[in-house]
Amino acid sequence: MDNINIWEWVGYLASVVVAISLMMANIKKLRWWNLIGAGLFVAYGLAIDAIPVALVNFFIVLIDAYYLVKLYREPTPPEK
Repeated sequence: MDNINIWEWVGYLASVVVAISLMMANIKKLRWWNLIGAGLFVAYGLAIDAIPVALVNFFIVLIDAYYLVKLYREPTPPEK
């Protein structure tokens, strides 16, 4: 346990955040949590020189951001 550095903890945190995102029923919450997890994975991938990890998660960040903008621009239906 002494050999675990900060970037390994970032990787673990990213995994937990992505797992949490997949439990969300609310699509906005899912996208926000997933964006945070993917952003952490981008940092992790860059830190450990795992460029494929960083690139695919950067793409996921872009996808989440696109859909969040789209979701927030849509008018919400009135409450019943």
